[in-house]
Amino acid sequence: MPCPNQQVVRSSSAHPDHSTMKQVRFASGNNSDSDSQDKPCETPENGHSHIELGPQLKLLPLNDQVRELQTIIRDKTTSRGDFVFCADRLIRLVVEEGLNQLPYTECVVTTPTGYKYEGVRFERGNCGVSIMRSGEAMEQGLRDCCRSIRIGKILIQSDEETLKAKVYYAKFPPDIYRRKVLLMYPILSSGNTVIEAVRVLIDHGVQPSHIILLSLFSTPHGAKSIIEEFPDITILTTEVHSVSPTHFGQKYFGTD
Repeated sequence: MPCPNQQVVRSSSAHPDHSTMKQVRFASGNNSDSDSQDKPCETPENGHSHIELGPQLKLLPLNDQVRELQTIIRDKTTSRGDFVFCADRLIRLVVEEGLNQLPYTECVVTTPTGYKYEGVRFERGNCGVSIMRSGEAMEQGLRDCCRSIRIGKILIQSDEETLKAKVYYAKFPPDIYRRKVLLMYPILSSGNTVIEAVRVLIDHGVQPSHIILLSLFSTPHGAKSIIEEFPDITILTTEVHSVSPTHFGQKYFGTD
């Protein structure tokens, strides 16, 4: 069932900049809308400081299908079977929109009837990287869309003594420095794990502007921390909310 406390925020600009996201949604009690569709992401004024996050943060377009999937994933009474099914659907939507952020070139193809069709073709040189373990839940969704895409992995956990994020394992395609990277991590809470993962990618020669972070849910603090650390990175998520479903990994893999 759709959540009544969620809204669409649109800009009042008469000439929208199509480089920013088309639609932005936050949890808030204010239901006011304006006429245009482009606006930098801002955190809601419901107990949080008002922070403009800019065009680096893109949200999936709002519709009731997305809202229902979010509701089922957050509901503690949801069975694991329903949880995985709905999570996979939401992951697929995020992956599809993530692919839409990649560069393409125009091309002309010939149809079976001999008609010349002017279309587009995505440029080669992309790869995925999942942050283990929860990020692995998004791998199949990416493979369903890109059958031959290469996927790397990185394992980051908190050090028992310092409690800081520490890299334990990383394996990437050898030419990752030449690729656009779809970094997969479903839940952004503090943002520390993603920040450490991006640092590792940079150490391997990847430019932050070539990284697109695919996430399902994000907190305002998590998104802000990542963007402040790496202003050129792109973050794509479905919702910015102060409470993230941190049970996602355990529920998805059945370890709860």
